[in-house]
Parts: sequence; structure tokens; C-alpha cells
Amino acid sequence: MKDIREFLNKYVNEELDRILVSNARNTSTGTKLQVRPVPVKGEVRYQVTRLQGTKAIHENYGKEELISYLTEQMQENFRQLQLESRYVQGRVLVSKKGNMDIKAKEIRTRTKEDFTPMLSHNRKKNYLLQEGVPIPWLIDLGVMTPEGKIKNSRYDKFKQLNRYLEFIQDILPKLPRDREIRIIDFGCGKSYLTFAMYYYLKELNHCDIQVTGLDLKEDVIEKCQRLADKYGYDKLRFLQGDIASYQGADRVDMVVTLHACDTATDFALAKAVKWGARVILSVPCCQHELNRQVENPELSPVLEYGILKERFAALLTDGLRAQMLESAGYDTQILEFIAMEHTPKNLLIRAVKNENKKEDPRRRQKWEKCMEAFCVEPTLKKLMFGGSSDRDGTAVPEERYREDNR
Repeated sequence: MKDIREFLNKYVNEELDRILVSNARNTSTGTKLQVRPVPVKGEVRYQVTRLQGTKAIHENYGKEELISYLTEQMQENFRQLQLESRYVQGRVLVSKKGNMDIKAKEIRTRTKEDFTPMLSHNRKKNYLLQEGVPIPWLIDLGVMTPEGKIKNSRYDKFKQLNRYLEFIQDILPKLPRDREIRIIDFGCGKSYLTFAMYYYLKELNHCDIQVTGLDLKEDVIEKCQRLADKYGYDKLRFLQGDIASYQGADRVDMVVTLHACDTATDFALAKAVKWGARVILSVPCCQHELNRQVENPELSPVLEYGILKERFAALLTDGLRAQMLESAGYDTQILEFIAMEHTPKNLLIRAVKNENKKEDPRRRQKWEKCMEAFCVEPTLKKLMFGGSSDRDGTAVPEERYREDNR
């Protein structure tokens, strides 16, 4: 199939799940386009969401209008288009010379039950937070309308929250049910996750919980506490403070940290281990520490490229973190949190305390040799197992939080 109009005409229909257009040549016109079918007055229209900086601009098109619009955009502004429908996956790639490579692959193994079209009246998924059920904190935080409808521009956030709750659902049997469950959310930011966690555990599962959200920003903390008071969430409190110096607990059952920057994640993990937390859920970001340290003669030709060094340092950081948690008696996994297209910071470290797990000196020797091979000494190693002062001579920085993903 050589013509993009022919490609779109064939596959843009009610079977369509979505279209994602990316790799912008000129970001002034937008960085990404997302397309999904929506019902408008009994007819199928196609909603285009154009991401322009932090803004999401929505426009509805008929089929022919959409085909003309996407054809123009691929000819002038973007280099990649991905299409997903019930029976087809397709993609369009545009070369630097403007030539288009168009491919479509039929998916014959998918059944009707496997496919949920994006039409809003069929878009129901078995989410733990349900669409159509008004949830006060989702309304106040701008994700949901008063009628319980998810706002189009916030649907990714809604899916992110549900994805995180799925991880919590998995570990729910590991938490005590015969006493109060103590939970700390380090770097809670605007507290989408904190409210979701409280609502899911307290309101939906009737757990006896005490949840504390901690963040550096006083105005954010004050707003979150006002909302908690408004909803009558008497066992949800918000405190201002930093992770490293927090001394407000001597026992915690679950520690959560989402996008605590750089070594802030290490302080959160170390405190969780010290408290003997049964569950740790951490989505790290901004792994600058090892990026400054990492050296390896054999890999030096690769590490001279900044972006590759940054990504390698991030993987090395989180891999070593997981291994140190294993050595501390935790069964640890590194899982994909949300799709890479939404954020590159999409790995979740999930650690569950295993009381029967015996210390394995050979495991520690392996990750220590890995550290030696790359000339690194992470903060977590120093906090949990002792070590020298910062290798690069700098103090551990004050933790910072990325509120855009909280």
C-alpha cells in the first residue's frame, strides 16, 4: 500500500481504536496528535487531540476531513503514524526525503472480547476507579466532571491511576488486616495517587489505614489537606518535609514514592527497609548520581554519547537498587508502569518483604562487583550497607519532586 490516503480510507472506521502521530518536524505546530472515534449526535466523528506544549487542543472531524488533515500533517509536520484497530496494526514512516513507508498487519487472533473500541459509550474497561461514578477528589483535581465522565485531556492520568491501583491490588494480601495499615507516600505532590490509594483501600476495600503524604511544597500540602478534610478522610494527612530528615514514624507497612528525583528515591527506599515495610512501590526518575559517576573502559566509546550514558545510568541505578532490596530480604520486581509514549520514566520497582528469605552473600558479591566494574557507589548502598562519602565530592542534593506526574 503506497498511498497514505488509501491506507487511511481503508482503516479509519468504527473498528478503529486509536491513531498516534508523533516525531514532529516542527514542534511549533504541535508535538503529538492522538485520534479516536467518538459518538456525536448519533454519528461517528473522530476527535483529534493536538498536544501543544502543556496544552491539549481538541477538534472533531468527519472521516474525509480527518483523512485530508492527517495526510497534510504527515506530508508537512510529522514523521511517524501508528494505527491500531480491531483487526489491524499499521504504521507510516516518513524519510528525510519525504518518502513514505506504509505497512499494515492483520491481527487474526484478536476476538471481539479482546478489543474494546475507543467510542466513549463502549470505552468502559474494568477499571478499579469506575467511569460514570462521580468521585469527589477526582472532580476537584480536574480529572472527572461532576457527572462522573473522565475529561478527554485527563484520560491518560485516569489510566495511570488505575494502573498504579492494579499494583496495589496485587500486593493487598501482603498487608495486615488485623490492625491499622500504615502507609507513607513520599513526594506526594498534588496527591492524585495518594487520594486514589486512600479511596481504593479505605472506601472500596474497607481497610483500616493511616496514610501520610509528604512533600516539600507548603502550598501544595495545604491544598491537599483541605481536600482531605473536605471529604472526611480523617486518616489521611499531609505533612511538609523532606524524605531524608523525616522522623515521623517508627513502623510503616507500605512505602510509596512516585517520581522522587535522583537520590530522594534512595532515602525513601532506605527508610522503608529500616522500618521493615512489607511493601515498597517506587517509580524513580532523574538518576543523575550514577550518571556523574559511571566509568568503564570497555563501554567508554558508547558512554561518550550523552543520551546513551543517561539511559544506561538510569538502568544501572534501578537495577542495583532492586538487587540491594533483594539482599535486604525483599522479593523484588522491575515492572512497566505505563506505556513509554506517555513518559520515559515508566519503570516501577515493586518489593515485597519475604520473612523466609535468607541473606545470600553471593548475590551481594555480584552487585558489588557490578558497582566496581562501572566505578559507582550509589547513595542507597551507603545508606543501607555503609560506604565512603560521595564519590564525586558533592553533598547528596535536597530531594525534588516532579508534580506533573503526581
